[in-house]
Amino acid sequence: MCRHYALLGTHSDISPIHWQYGALARLKKGEKIDKLLYGGYSTISLGYIGIYELTKLMKGVSHTTPEGHEFAIRVMKHLKETVTKWKKETNIGFALYGTPAESLCYRFARIDKEKFGTIKDITDKGYYTNSYHVDVREKIDAFDKLKFESEFQGISTGGCISYIEIPNMAKNIDALESVVQFIYDNIQYAEFNTKSDYCHVCGFDGEIIINKDNEWECPNCGNKDHGKMTVVRRTCGYLGENFWNVGKTKEIKQRVMHL
Repeated sequence: MCRHYALLGTHSDISPIHWQYGALARLKKGEKIDKLLYGGYSTISLGYIGIYELTKLMKGVSHTTPEGHEFAIRVMKHLKETVTKWKKETNIGFALYGTPAESLCYRFARIDKEKFGTIKDITDKGYYTNSYHVDVREKIDAFDKLKFESEFQGISTGGCISYIEIPNMAKNIDALESVVQFIYDNIQYAEFNTKSDYCHVCGFDGEIIINKDNEWECPNCGNKDHGKMTVVRRTCGYLGENFWNVGKTKEIKQRVMHL
């Protein structure tokens, strides 16, 4: 809301490409952009993370269980009803957004551990789970994961993304095509996470591992120099390269394969 109020009174001249030449609108010179901040033209997102941890904390089970699922959906619907209420009250396009929170997942977990101590499956992992996602450690196949998360995407309409972890599928294109078709038929937005790493010391082309000390290491030659390796991982929506904070590194290490 602070950002919304700060934009009120802004003239289109501040960025003609956006406001006058059609990138966002075609206002007149000197015209204020105020009318475009209402009526759903501009949006404000309510972001959330940790639906898994919340369910685990309140119900003692994952949100993939029947009891956990019922609770998690009620939480999501409450969030959705809240942004709908704000939208009606303000005429601003509030939306519910399953935020990637690449750094926040670690920061919030660290702060909560300092405040509440070590809680199993909550603050002991070093990270919180993105948005409505299934816990990265949970063994679940690709099709079940996508089908399960599709229900949450239908509620999180301001932004959502799901993913599955897969190995190199170059020799199994038929299986890859089956998953693509399933995604097309069942879910709004989903992606594949696969490995694309390279060691510049020995030429290893495969998966750079995270060792027991939470360090990236070439499994072929033992190289640990970040400057001499290329590591690419998807961190919920974005492909990142070299490297991530402590919490996100732990999360990446604990991801299980879904296919």
